[in-house]
Amino acid sequence: MPVLTFERRSGVARDRVSFTANELVVAGWTGTDEKGLLHHIEELAVLGVPRPSSVPVFYRNAVSNVMQVDRLQVLGPDTSGEVEPVVLAMDDGLWLTVGSDHTDRKAEAMGIALSKQLCAKVIGTVAWRLDDVAGRWESLIVRAHATIDGKRVLYQEGTLKSLRHPSDLIARYAGGKPLSVGTVMMGGTMSAIGGIRPASRFEMELEDPTTGERITHAYDIEALPVVT
Repeated sequence: MPVLTFERRSGVARDRVSFTANELVVAGWTGTDEKGLLHHIEELAVLGVPRPSSVPVFYRNAVSNVMQVDRLQVLGPDTSGEVEPVVLAMDDGLWLTVGSDHTDRKAEAMGIALSKQLCAKVIGTVAWRLDDVAGRWESLIVRAHATIDGKRVLYQEGTLKSLRHPSDLIARYAGGKPLSVGTVMMGGTMSAIGGIRPASRFEMELEDPTTGERITHAYDIEALPVVT
């Protein structure tokens, strides 16, 4: 099981903890904006990705996919990142960080669950106590920049108003029970500005406009050759 390290921030309190992840849940199709959700479904359909069986849907991935790295190796040129809020179920409650649901887009046409399993999920190293920001969830901002063809561009940006609240997702996934300690739940994403496309570097951040605090993380992407 991966052991992750976080600097946790709650008000003025700070600490560093080790967290053993034992379950990875990738929530998909979590948008609250029906028009925006349809747009994301359609942009994936252009790539041959079938429509989801339910909305939202919860994909289980091997927990070994969770990583805190600054360089990610992937197979081939057809992968891309997605910035997402990430909930961590620790011994003392729920915490929030930022992450990237890196996905193999070529494999996605064969099956979404398969495509998500084929790539690691990179998450940040700073976490906020979820209770501290849950009441202003809709004002939190996620943002991603990507380096594409040598140029750094804004790839995704929006408030979490467009995504279901963690309490909603947890209730649906766990059937009204709390998340098991050790669970990592990725909370869904929003449309890519200019469409989904690969990059050589992915930068992600979670911003709280009320306090001005941000959680940031970035990683370079190394595409390994596909040998037949």
